[in-house]
Amino acid sequence: MSDHWQSRPEGGGRFALWLIRNIALYGGRRFGRLFLYPITLYFYLRRAPERTASRAYLTRVFGRRATAWQVMKHIHCFAATIMDRIFLLAHGEKNFEFETVGLDLLDERLAQGRGVLLFGSHQGSFEALRAIGARRPQMPLRVLLDKQKTPAMTELLEALAPEVGACVIDASQDGTSITLAIAEACQQGALVALLADRGRSHEVLRHAEFLGQPAPFPVGPWLLAQSLKVPVVLCFGLYLGGRRYRLIFEPFADQVEIPRHNRGPALDALIGRYAQRLEHYVHVAPYNWFNFYDFWQQDRHAPVQPDPELVGGRVVGT
Repeated sequence: MSDHWQSRPEGGGRFALWLIRNIALYGGRRFGRLFLYPITLYFYLRRAPERTASRAYLTRVFGRRATAWQVMKHIHCFAATIMDRIFLLAHGEKNFEFETVGLDLLDERLAQGRGVLLFGSHQGSFEALRAIGARRPQMPLRVLLDKQKTPAMTELLEALAPEVGACVIDASQDGTSITLAIAEACQQGALVALLADRGRSHEVLRHAEFLGQPAPFPVGPWLLAQSLKVPVVLCFGLYLGGRRYRLIFEPFADQVEIPRHNRGPALDALIGRYAQRLEHYVHVAPYNWFNFYDFWQQDRHAPVQPDPELVGGRVVGT
């Protein structure tokens, strides 16, 4: 549990993902899902840090020590969404049931032509949110993802759908390149999706109350939103079991304002509101939370700094 999340190796590797891909695509979804049970058992037995983190998180949510069955259900839910990513990219949403909430509100903000920042989290399926892009081909969608963290998975998904890979902004680039790419996409009226719950080892973090204890969250997404002056919408792609997903869009701010003379408290207020919405959906779908490390201690290698700002595309302390 002491490792920062970036230091954990990618699960499975290229051979395991290749095997899952072929089982899923040639055997069909029903047949492929049978293999989720041995996969779940394997990861439960072999990945002790993730198992421990899952139990600690579920214990917070349920208010009592999580059982081995609940931990395996958590891992199984994660594995199911990973397998569904393969089907969503290979065949689209035709074999799934998608319920959407707040899509009309997202459309209203996109219609302004300024672009929209879509803030998600490691909760449910971010891939399911791309189904909206398939429904609206006229709506440009860019996704900020770290290709270097999961190279085998990235390679697999881009092989299935090269056009999706072309829409990715690689988060492993330097800060200036990332900021310029996001700014350019917004100028074109695009929807730019990024995950705002997990801080990288070099990022500035601030604490917000989350499941009964302060947890560190990155400030970069909020300073980016202030700099670009575009609407921010929260998104949640919850897996409901079987073939069902619920895609939720919640307007957060038409424009993020962080005054320089009150930067710290303003950031705390924004991140606190974001953490409250995460906590709400954690209780709605507890097995959808996919941060398999000690989320509350993720800043062990990145001390929280008091008053950050965005300089040259990077977030730094003053």
